[in-house]
Amino acid sequence: MNPAPTHHELIRNGRLILSDGTYFTGRSVGFAGTAFGELCFNTGMTGYQEVFTDPSYLGQIMVMTAAHIGNYGVRSSDQESGRVQISGLIVRNLAHTWSRKKGDGGLSDYLISKRCVTMADVDTRALVQHIRSRGSMNAVISDETLSNEELIRQLNEVPSMEGLDLSKRAGTGEPYVFEPDSGDLPSKTVVVVDYGTKTNILRLLKSAGFKVVVAPFNSSSADIFSHQPDGILLSNGPGDPAAMKGQTEVIRELIQRDLPVMGICLGHQLLARALGVGTFKMHHGHRGINHPVQNLLNGRSEITSQNHGFGVDPVGLKDNPDLQITHINLNDKTVEGFRHRTKPLFSVQHHPEACPGPQDSRYLFDEFARIVGRVQ
Repeated sequence: MNPAPTHHELIRNGRLILSDGTYFTGRSVGFAGTAFGELCFNTGMTGYQEVFTDPSYLGQIMVMTAAHIGNYGVRSSDQESGRVQISGLIVRNLAHTWSRKKGDGGLSDYLISKRCVTMADVDTRALVQHIRSRGSMNAVISDETLSNEELIRQLNEVPSMEGLDLSKRAGTGEPYVFEPDSGDLPSKTVVVVDYGTKTNILRLLKSAGFKVVVAPFNSSSADIFSHQPDGILLSNGPGDPAAMKGQTEVIRELIQRDLPVMGICLGHQLLARALGVGTFKMHHGHRGINHPVQNLLNGRSEITSQNHGFGVDPVGLKDNPDLQITHINLNDKTVEGFRHRTKPLFSVQHHPEACPGPQDSRYLFDEFARIVGRVQ
């Protein structure tokens, strides 16, 4: 019997080709194959496992800007969904050894087990600078013997993220109650419409004292109301909100009941569209755990976790007298949150549940709980 291959033996030459023809080389580490997706970058130095398992990253090849990834290994409880969601991973240095008392194993073995094509030894600084100047675009990474011409041919067949509805691939297919407690359930129920929700959103709602029912992305308003919700949360998720016309119409029906509604990321964008405000594809998006946001209601600044490639039109919000912008991004002044002036509706573009990221915005779950209690 031959001994198991070492990490060194698992390293192969790899290629990265962008849709604009730019070419990078590196080392393919671990799982062998070819991966396609929209190329994006994340500025976080930690929290990589939560990033890789975030359903909002479905269909994207992730570039990590931190020079060293994998130093503290992985842990099963750090996953934000049941699988790795990114199409592929690009890093400068992938650590094959790790040190963490509560860790379950190393990142390299984890990526192999999750069948995630990964490329290391890439000049990620030059790559990120290219994306920042040219914008997000599709790309392919491969360690296979296919010619560059064949890889480019296949890459040209990959659809743009703009116009894609990916919620059917990211969310649940059947409704379920999130980790019900034994004995009596809480008196208040929140229905989470699952476009690709992160697990920590569900944890925080449960810790706030709610019974949490998770409903599929394609639930009708009747389906959602059948759970007798006291509040509704529109979750994060991947894809273009403009392509989700059916879901937008359902949200229009939901907000007619004057139930408290909170939107996060994609849910924020869908709520805006349901209220007649447009969305747009961003140049290269916001992804990381270090993005500054200002709360315009109290003047305070928050460091936030972000992951989005689309934004809400600020002009449309300002032109609607019923809506008020509540949060802005301090880097580029894009909209980070809004609320309805008379209805119990509010949403934010960033991720108050963090995981990974700071907890500066976690108060928004307390605010949602207060609104649910006050309206009921």
